[in-house]
Amino acid sequence: MSTKKWYRLPAILLIAATLLYGCSPAATTEAPVVPTQPPVATEPPAAAPTEAPTAAMEEPTEAATEPPAAGGASEVEIFSWWVGPGEADGLAAMVEIFNQQYPDIEFVNAAVAGGAGTNARAVLATRLSAGDAPDSWQAHAGQEIIGTYVAANQVAPLDDFFTEQGLNDVLPETLLPLISQDDHPYSVPVNIHRSNVMWYNPAVLEEAGVTAVPTTYEEFFAACDQIQTAGKICLALGPQWTAMHLFENVMLGTLGADGWAGLWTGDTDWASAEVTEGINNFATALSYTNSDHASLSDWQPAAKLMTDGDAAFNIMGDWAYGYFANPDPNGLALEPHTAFDWAPPPGTDGVFLFLADSFVMPTDTPNPDATNAWLTVAASKEGQEAFNPLKGSICARTDCDASLFSEYSQAAAEDWSGDRVEGSLTHGVVANDAWKAKIDTALGLFVADPTGVDAFQQALAEACQSDGACQ
Repeated sequence: MSTKKWYRLPAILLIAATLLYGCSPAATTEAPVVPTQPPVATEPPAAAPTEAPTAAMEEPTEAATEPPAAGGASEVEIFSWWVGPGEADGLAAMVEIFNQQYPDIEFVNAAVAGGAGTNARAVLATRLSAGDAPDSWQAHAGQEIIGTYVAANQVAPLDDFFTEQGLNDVLPETLLPLISQDDHPYSVPVNIHRSNVMWYNPAVLEEAGVTAVPTTYEEFFAACDQIQTAGKICLALGPQWTAMHLFENVMLGTLGADGWAGLWTGDTDWASAEVTEGINNFATALSYTNSDHASLSDWQPAAKLMTDGDAAFNIMGDWAYGYFANPDPNGLALEPHTAFDWAPPPGTDGVFLFLADSFVMPTDTPNPDATNAWLTVAASKEGQEAFNPLKGSICARTDCDASLFSEYSQAAAEDWSGDRVEGSLTHGVVANDAWKAKIDTALGLFVADPTGVDAFQQALAEACQSDGACQ
């Protein structure tokens, strides 16, 4: 059995210490608060994109390239956080294609549970610092890659790979700069996700007398009052990373696309009255959430509060669609528009708050042929068409067959093409790890005591001065 399947003892001890703060299975057990991601010295982020990209799904075209030979490689260890319903199904579908194309390479699944990579990235940081990099790992497009891994010289450029696979011709022009530094691409994106989705239970709204889905925070809070009066939770929330996910959506809905984008370029003052209003809206939203949110293991138990009829709303990315709609045993096999429905969170209609999962090639990897084989499948039309319909995402490529995707995903693809596109904080697009870690620390204190608006805002402004665009 290969030694790549076993972590070294020192790494295990370090990882165990980390997991005492928050590692847990993704949907079935409970866990304490997850750790913040380790800071890395990085460069200030670039502005988030504002122009609409090309369509994410088009009519089928001819397939790309033949899979390359993998030399004498015998295994490939792939590190991700895809263990929950939907995401694990998508990964399994892509691995099946890998096994068909590379039967002589054993796929070693090194996934670590925890939504948004909160636990996995802490484990990965320990492994990278110990010189024990996996053959490839999952990373978010944007500053998570450029401001963290590229800045630390932990990943290699992929210029030759992109040329061989023709990726510059099939990836959106908006996406390419977010995976590149000095025009050199550093990761292979496999999907596009949307952060700003508000899932809701139509029956709960009807029972509470809420006749229209709220489009402003004034309407949302009024609806929450009705829902609480009816004995239900208004807004289902999970552990701390889901609170950051809620925070970015509330801030986007309060500040608008220009104001949100300006936070990451220095054009919006973190100490402004507009940011104060956003933080107050976030505090009010927290007051309508379930009291046990910090003890939930991940996003799925919170989402299930909504589908089970205990809560009315859940603001979560569109990976939730795979969990809701996929068949048993991993999905809930629910009927869209009946058991659940969706709308933009208040104030975010016309904006696509995006993130993209991707895979990298480690610097000085000892197993480049096996890594290249995995990246080839991840980049391929066949691989992305197998993965994304189950994951709830749309292809990063622009030539996927739209008929393979759900009603939700087809609508998301249209929005990706036509809406204003901005980047997610929670999922690595707009802030490097050092900046995001300071925001996360301040946010954790605020979630524990939402009355501390001034202290939270001051901490956010200081984080921008020390590690972000306000330097």
